[in-house]
Amino acid sequence: MVKYAEGSCFVKFGDTHVLVTATLEDRLPPWLKGQARGWVTAEYGNAAARTPWSAPGARRRPASRAGRTVEIQRLIGRSLRAVVDLAALGERQITVDCDVIQADGGTRTASITGAWVALHDCIAWMKAAR
Repeated sequence: MVKYAEGSCFVKFGDTHVLVTATLEDRLPPWLKGQARGWVTAEYGNAAARTPWSAPGARRRPASRAGRTVEIQRLIGRSLRAVVDLAALGERQITVDCDVIQADGGTRTASITGAWVALHDCIAWMKAAR
């Protein structure tokens, strides 16, 4: 779906729409170097929380929700790492980006579901590229 990402999908659960990409990188967080395993991490952005037109009743831009965003990123990352053989990744990192375009509830579950699909797509791409 997204031309330059190794994995991607667009998830629609009712009126909740999330664009998800998975990108493979030949780098790791410094604390993981030399451990012969990879890492899966997540980024989360809710455009629906920042734009007045994207959610019902939203008319003003809300204050920053950095704490909530970090919490959701960690939740997505933990959910994905639980199902990936990190040793099989080698010393590589997959970054999954979830961008909520429109929200009508369920953004976390939609993001986790889309993240899994994009991650699967990325791993399938890796297998085919070997």
